[in-house]
Amino acid sequence: MGSVARLSGLYVYPIKSCGGVALDVADLDERGIRHDRRWMLVDEDGKFVSQRTFPRLALVRVRIQKDALLVDAPGAPTLEVPFDSGDRGTFTARVWGDAVEVAPVGEGASRWFSKLLGGSCRLVYLPDESIRPVDQQYGRSGNHVTLADGFPLLLISEASLEDLNGRMEHPLPMDRFRPNLVVSGCGPFAEDGWRRARIGTVDFRVVKPCARCKIPTINQMTATASKEPLRTLARYRKFGSKVLFGQNLIHDTAGTLRLGDTVEVIEDSA
Repeated sequence: MGSVARLSGLYVYPIKSCGGVALDVADLDERGIRHDRRWMLVDEDGKFVSQRTFPRLALVRVRIQKDALLVDAPGAPTLEVPFDSGDRGTFTARVWGDAVEVAPVGEGASRWFSKLLGGSCRLVYLPDESIRPVDQQYGRSGNHVTLADGFPLLLISEASLEDLNGRMEHPLPMDRFRPNLVVSGCGPFAEDGWRRARIGTVDFRVVKPCARCKIPTINQMTATASKEPLRTLARYRKFGSKVLFGQNLIHDTAGTLRLGDTVEVIEDSA
């Protein structure tokens, strides 16, 4: 690969489809980065709510405290979401085709988000006892995921974004693609050929390219949408009916990741 590849970005998204938090150090448990997508919003039918239907969620900023999340949005008071809200009971929610047992966070949080979005919704949490397996077409027995779309982690290289931005009139930041892991020091789309990689001391399987939805077209600072970057990506990253950008990963062990960790490709498709 020439220069040494390193972990240059590390992000967690506590509330599904809301703003991310940049980290210097991240602990991985069996589901992914600690706190990643452990909370989400659901509608009255229990179906998850995202920026696809409510772009305004892009404006929600989250801070991780010792025992709670602090949530902010323009024109709204700060919302505190405790990590431990006691025994709330559970109900079944849906994340794409998966039925997932979740716990309601509380009426105050649901009112806060309903007012923000202008529609009825509930904030829910994924309890430790609720197990959501990764699709066994790509994972193994015992591989679990939180309330993310389907996999514990998403990786994108800086070079892949640079390649895309070189083809567009106006460059876009990495936050449009909401990765957990960003890697420097490799070529554009080098990650497409990786099968197993070690970052620091943690081993990963690169299991599936990420098919992009409309969320990358939403400006994460203004919540406004455009046709880019999907229009440009479709010209050279369309495979069948899907536009691919980034790779989904499953980690083989728990561990700790740090910015600057070496990224070692253990197995590739060559």
